[in-house]
Amino acid sequence: MLMSPSCSVSVCSSRNVFTIGELETKLIKPEETVTPKPLLIFTPVEAGEFPVLVLLHGYLLHNSFYSQLSHHIASHGFILIVPQLYSVTGPDATKEVECVAEITNWLPEGLAKFLPPQVNADLTKLGLAGHSRGGKVAFAFALNRLKTEPKLKFSALIGIDPVDGMDKGKQTPPKVLTYVPHSFNLEMPVMVIGSGLGEVRKNPLFPACAPKGVNHEDFYNECCKPAWYFVAKDYGHLDMLDDETKGVRGKVTYCLCKNGKCREPMRRFVGGVVVAFLKGYLEGDFSFIEAIKDDENIAPVVLQKADFMI
Repeated sequence: MLMSPSCSVSVCSSRNVFTIGELETKLIKPEETVTPKPLLIFTPVEAGEFPVLVLLHGYLLHNSFYSQLSHHIASHGFILIVPQLYSVTGPDATKEVECVAEITNWLPEGLAKFLPPQVNADLTKLGLAGHSRGGKVAFAFALNRLKTEPKLKFSALIGIDPVDGMDKGKQTPPKVLTYVPHSFNLEMPVMVIGSGLGEVRKNPLFPACAPKGVNHEDFYNECCKPAWYFVAKDYGHLDMLDDETKGVRGKVTYCLCKNGKCREPMRRFVGGVVVAFLKGYLEGDFSFIEAIKDDENIAPVVLQKADFMI
């Protein structure tokens, strides 16, 4: 059973999206031969029907690095599908967008057999989220840049510190940003989460992990209503990952990007606003997201910016 961490926000209760929810969660790892891509499934074990969120990892990261974040979200009543889109790849993200279509088309027939017997997935309530390059892929898919025809329709989109290339004018294919305000015709609600330190270089030898000109600010500027925008001031591009990320790639996550003092507050913040947003737009309960909008101090991080088009 996933236990709640100590609370450092003003309220600690089952109604607080910034703490672990009431539901016990389970990690399921299907055999890779029976899924379109290797998948991690995070699900409540309590009987019920739950909305589904597909979460896409960042550039050269492992999907397992999002385990603590995924358990957090699942504990509030969601089933998460976290695929490993690739192990090694180049700058072109076209195949990743195609993989999202393949995974989406697999869900109606494939997901149920891996869930606990008493747990059902409500695929009429389906969200798509992505971090870093995964955020770019999520937007590219939602914008139908490749003219894919998925069997299911997503109802909510979340970009977690999304990045569309190394710099303005150096976007990687398929290009997402157009630099035309409110040009994203998505026909679904969107939330963009940014990191205040993402556009700050850790050292002169490496570029910033979320460079200005291709980051969260630019994505939000192209969104249409309804859209929500939060930027955590003192946290970096990878601070929503697990506290311990193993292996060489895991160690690199602490070396390449400017980070905050610790990951736990940013991870709880991201988990909380994702839960609040999804509860509003997938389940019709806007009390959580409205509470954050009305009182930013309930968040476990200081917000550099909070903006809303609703």
